[in-house]
Amino acid sequence: MTTAKNVLGTPLQSCCTDPMTGFYRDGVCNTGPEDFGTHVVCAEMTAEFLAFTKSKGNDLSTPRPEYRFPGLQPGDGWCLCALRWKEAFEAGVAPPVRLPSTHEKALKYVSLEALKANTVNQ
Repeated sequence: MTTAKNVLGTPLQSCCTDPMTGFYRDGVCNTGPEDFGTHVVCAEMTAEFLAFTKSKGNDLSTPRPEYRFPGLQPGDGWCLCALRWKEAFEAGVAPPVRLPSTHEKALKYVSLEALKANTVNQ
């Protein structure tokens, strides 16, 4: 098995484990053939982005205990769908990205320049 790479070409790092994120709910923005949403952008949630994505029909702020989903708050790390992050970027409300934790597959959808322009100060 090969080690997944991030957008910087180095090994993919964990995004967040509290709350537990990732398509596989392992804290990493890894992807596979069953991940139709391509949840590969590790982003730090903002109030603006949470309102934006809720307005698009994807409410990430409301807890859903039946899915063991606590609801996200500003500051939480989360593996976002690459196309939702791109949509938010184009609308001017993209949440900041954690580059070491963003899977290289994100580059199929958004440019490295766009991601770098919206990075978290780590």
